[in-house]
Amino acid sequence: MIRSPLPLALAGAVALVLAGMPASAQMMKTPEAAPAKGAPQTRGEVQLSFAPVVKRAAPSVVNVYASHVDKRPQARANAMDEFMRRFFGEPGRGGRGMPGERAQRSLGSGVIVDDAGLVITNNHVIDNMNEVRIALADRREFEATIVLRDPRTDLAVVKIKNPGSGLVSMPFGDSETLEVGDFVMAIGNPFGVGQTVTQGIVSALARTQVGSSDYQFFIQTDAAINPGNSGGALVDLQGRLVGINTAIYSQSGGSHGIGFAIPAGMVKAVVDAAKGGDSTVRRPWLGARVQSVTTDIAESMGLDRPTGVLVASLQAKSPAEEAGLKRGDLILSVDGQNVDDPEAFGYRFALKGISGQTKFGVLRGTGRTAVTVKLGPAPETRPRDVLKVRTRSPFLGATLVNTSPAVAEELQVELPGEGVAVQAVEDGSVASRAGLQKGDLIVAINGVPISTTKDLERVTRNTLNMWEVSINRGGEVLTSVFGG
Repeated sequence: MIRSPLPLALAGAVALVLAGMPASAQMMKTPEAAPAKGAPQTRGEVQLSFAPVVKRAAPSVVNVYASHVDKRPQARANAMDEFMRRFFGEPGRGGRGMPGERAQRSLGSGVIVDDAGLVITNNHVIDNMNEVRIALADRREFEATIVLRDPRTDLAVVKIKNPGSGLVSMPFGDSETLEVGDFVMAIGNPFGVGQTVTQGIVSALARTQVGSSDYQFFIQTDAAINPGNSGGALVDLQGRLVGINTAIYSQSGGSHGIGFAIPAGMVKAVVDAAKGGDSTVRRPWLGARVQSVTTDIAESMGLDRPTGVLVASLQAKSPAEEAGLKRGDLILSVDGQNVDDPEAFGYRFALKGISGQTKFGVLRGTGRTAVTVKLGPAPETRPRDVLKVRTRSPFLGATLVNTSPAVAEELQVELPGEGVAVQAVEDGSVASRAGLQKGDLIVAINGVPISTTKDLERVTRNTLNMWEVSINRGGEVLTSVFGG
């Protein structure tokens, strides 16, 4: 169903279609009684425009300018450096002891979602940035602080400093009621040319193979989205936010009519976390690993097509185990909403929050049943004891933590039992060159079992000529030898 604020215009369009029907289908109307080939009868029928929607929505869409400025002393400039600085204005050059600026910059869009000045944008727009400025549609500019980053959804929330009055927030729409074919508009700042509005339709829903975040469940649209549109609004014809534009499929860098937006349901969950004062988004923990259903599995279970997700494993004392889920169960729905793959299941379950309960529709054997799962965050069963290795070893530049269900959930890996997990690895560090990856579980060093970060710190205190490191990666234990 097309939802439009201009019913008269659509009535005119329908009249044009009817006027193209064969004479025999026009109920034998005489030429005198019939309108002249469906000609528009009013000014409203002639003028079909999205301008009223744009006027409501555009003031809420902002430009986001982010930068990472690193001030540090630099060595004396050579003759070529000085020439470039004086004649071409190249930044970051200076004499001995003079501070130079090394700046990374990013450009994107955002949406005001709260009258107090909260702005939602893409995390990749402000990733690694420490300064943010917001430019409004009326050309006012403000500094902003980063309130929340959520890399798993590629969303972030920033807050305008001292916004004063006159901010216009955009109301949320219901992305669950969108249908393929609905009109939508993308508003943002493509290529930095300034606020731009493009119009199209919803091309597809629940796209799961985009790869720009952990939660793969995107709205696809043919409204033109280009670099700089990231973080901008996907708007319905009531001027409501139904998605945040985040990615495009392109071989040239420009729009090919295949753009993707994060649904408003997920966006609202991130905004609500920021409004509640959280710096991270807490999501429910299931404690089970699920997998896709292949054609062969579907046939073996008596299904006419692959659907749902198969429970592959359960963690002890997890909500999944306590709810009575079993290995081999097929989860078909979450609170009545069908799921066809692990990505759709993860999205549906993540939106349920961390309190109350939810119901799974389950196929077990040949019978169907409902399983009630208690909602709650993954537990921090022991202190993380974060360790940043600074001594010379294969772990130099890595951040390590004790494992727990909460750590496993954040890293999106299955961590078997206790141990030390790699939480992060600095680019270009010794640990990075050694091949350590986020989510690796350190099992042993030089034959010594590693259970806690204190164990690892104790082993790496001394400089050694040789390091034998065993790690568990995706269930496979790998052992490598490194020089000191």
